[in-house]
Amino acid sequence: MKRPVNKFGIAVLAVAAAIAVLLSVMTYFSATSAPLPNVAGMIAAPFRAAGAAITEKAESLVDYITEFDALKAENEELKLRIAEMEAEVRQAKADRDENVRLRELLELRRQRRDLHWESARVVKQEASNWSSMLTVNKGTAQGVEVGDCVITEAGFLVGVVAEAGVNWSTIRTILDSDTSIGATVFRSGTNAVAEGDFALMSQGRLSLGYLGTDPDLMSGDLVVTSGLGGYYPSQIVIGYVEEVRTSDSGLAQYAVIAPEAELDGIAQVFIVTSFDIVD
Repeated sequence: MKRPVNKFGIAVLAVAAAIAVLLSVMTYFSATSAPLPNVAGMIAAPFRAAGAAITEKAESLVDYITEFDALKAENEELKLRIAEMEAEVRQAKADRDENVRLRELLELRRQRRDLHWESARVVKQEASNWSSMLTVNKGTAQGVEVGDCVITEAGFLVGVVAEAGVNWSTIRTILDSDTSIGATVFRSGTNAVAEGDFALMSQGRLSLGYLGTDPDLMSGDLVVTSGLGGYYPSQIVIGYVEEVRTSDSGLAQYAVIAPEAELDGIAQVFIVTSFDIVD
């Protein structure tokens, strides 16, 4: 026979179950936020994340721009410093070149006490297939005359004064096709004539002619002015023999001379206004 269920016990169990459910619900809501704010928070979460990302990107952009500006300023400063250093190098080279010229000039004065010259600045240089001319800033007011010999600070022959004004002169260089100067081969003493040549001008060379049929001449020989006739001072360096050739007729020989004076871009010359004839 089944035992009848106690109604009081059932009621107690029901109350206990209700209390358990209530406690569970209260525990859940006490552990989390209220339902509506929680839903709002869930909706706003993506926007908060996007805002945070945008803020981070903006901060990175600001940092990049700041760093870029700093690098740009540093780059400009480096460019300025490099320009200053390049200017210092150019000035140092100019000073060094000037020092070399002064030493050479001093040596020339010591070696060639027979020469008296006037320093002149080249203001114009003209070169073509048939002529090679310089214009300088000294003229008759400084004692310059047509026919005066013109040299470098090292004593190398540049040319001859072709025309002289009061405060200017035109110099026909040794490459000009109208140039003709008495010359001597230093080693052998062979006399010849140094001449400008149409075919050689473009190569920056001149010829040494009137050598005869069997001259004592070889590549590397030094050629200087002869001083014969007293028109030009003697022993002024013209250049060196590069090669010896036979004329088109086959009856004579001539030499190709590389001038010792550097004519391209020459800025200063010395006009020999007078000289002592040395026997």
